[in-house]
Parts: sequence; C-alpha cells; structure tokens
Amino acid sequence: MSKRYIAMIPARLGSKRIPKKNIRYMGEKPLIQYPIELAQKEKRFQSVWVNTESGELGKIAEDMGICFHRRPPELAGDTATNREFTYEFMEKHDCDYVVMINPTSPMLRQDTLRHFLDYVEENEFDTVLSVIAEREEIFYRGEPLNFTLEKKVNSQLLEPAESVCWALTAWRRETFMRLQEQGINPVFGGRLGRFPIPKDESCDLDTPEDWNIAEGILMSRIHPFEERYMEL
Repeated sequence: MSKRYIAMIPARLGSKRIPKKNIRYMGEKPLIQYPIELAQKEKRFQSVWVNTESGELGKIAEDMGICFHRRPPELAGDTATNREFTYEFMEKHDCDYVVMINPTSPMLRQDTLRHFLDYVEENEFDTVLSVIAEREEIFYRGEPLNFTLEKKVNSQLLEPAESVCWALTAWRRETFMRLQEQGINPVFGGRLGRFPIPKDESCDLDTPEDWNIAEGILMSRIHPFEERYMEL
C-alpha cells in the first residue's frame, strides 16, 4: 500500500541575514513560490502546507491553493528548531510521512523530488535526509577524513563525504512523535536513509552570498551555456 504523504514548507517572515527572504523575489517570483509550485506538481501529496507564524505568508499560500498552518508564537523565533515546529505540525495532521521542502533550496527540480519520494516509498526508513556527496579531499579537525597524505589520487576515486543539506527531509510521523515524547532527538531518529541530490540543487540560502550563488544558477538555467555560446 502506498504511503500517505503530507508536504510541509517551513517559512518565517523574519530573517536577519537576508531580510524577509521568503517574500523576496528571486528571478520573477518570490522565494516561497518555488517550493509551493514544486509540491503542487507532485500528486502523491495528500495536502501541501506552509508552516509559518506569518499571516502574510499564510495568505500567499492560500492564494496559491495550498493550506496554511499557523505555528504558535513561541515557535516563531530564531531559536525554534525543526524538531519543535515539526512535532507541533504532526500533532495536527495525520499521515505516514511528513516531507519537509525547504524554501531556502529553490533550485530543486521536479525529478529530484519525484526520485526522493520513490526512495522513501521503496524503503522502510524512519528518516530520510537529502545530502550532497562530495568527492574532494576533506579535513576534519586537522586530519584527512576521506584521503591519505601519503598518496594523491584522482578525485573521482575518493570515497565521497556526505553533507546534510536539508533541501528535502522525510520523517515517519509515528516514529518522530514517539521519540520526541520520549525526550530523544527525532530529527535523525530511527532507521536513517540518505538521498544524494545534485550539487546545483543544494543551495541553502542563509547569507547574501548564498543568494547570489542561487541567482547565478537560476540564470544559467534560463540561459544555458550552449545558448550563450552560440550568441558569441
């Protein structure tokens, strides 16, 4: 039997490093519109929700035909974690999995979301994280993590190191809530799966520099290299 999925798009209106980034325009539309359109095109979602304290963001969600989950004021500040606001969301909405689609990763492609849900569907993980697989020499606390100092090898032969990017995350509702109620961190809880996504889709908009990188990726999609090359 197919699993029951709900999409949750977490978004706050307040942001210190990129002011009001969720309603700031990237290209021809506000940032919050990217994950909404992505989720709307995926038919496996029973419902799509913007999880926010902001009535302004909630109205955008409803105007676009999705649902508005108003999170309580105590979960609206900088210190609120996805552990807390996801649990509060799960208390109100029944499903098998909550899939968090992060608006700070606007470069996600439809195929990536589809393959991510296929991966969840075909396995029995409690948590699935989106990761970037880096085939580069990486140091951790001054020591080589995935290579040796005694030998230089080509990057494609390196064991990839995976970094969590939070573009897409799936949590089994039953497991997440049980662990949270037991005082155990549910964010990485239970059987853990990792789903690699393409590097050009993994941008995480925390700083103005991140925004500039994402805009560059967007422009490269609007005007591919081959097209620009032919114009020269």
